[in-house]
Amino acid sequence: QVQLVESGGGLVQSGGSLKLSCEASGTTFNILALGWYRQAPGKERELVATMTNDGVINYGDSVKGRFLISRDNAKNTVYLQKNSLNPEDTGVYYCNAEARGVVVPRYDYWGQGTRVTVSS
Repeated sequence: QVQLVESGGGLVQSGGSLKLSCEASGTTFNILALGWYRQAPGKERELVATMTNDGVINYGDSVKGRFLISRDNAKNTVYLQKNSLNPEDTGVYYCNAEARGVVVPRYDYWGQGTRVTVSS
């Protein structure tokens, strides 16, 4: 199994920046992609950004041009640099790992989430 631990959330002023981190452990050799999703109060979980092992990146439309995803493969860690934050970016951010599965060809793992609150 893959374990994912997020960090870096907190309270930030509108227009500010945060950098989130997610460290993967366990059977990381099965990981195909790492990324981030978020869930705002009263909304469904939505894509923020993902990056495959080959470096293919997919951003959600709401964060394009403001957020940047990166990976440090040596540390099994994925980062999310969040710039130009606004109150609509408030929510719980979840790390996601897409991995080779056993029962199914692919399986998604999730971290516990880190809360981000953008004020003003």
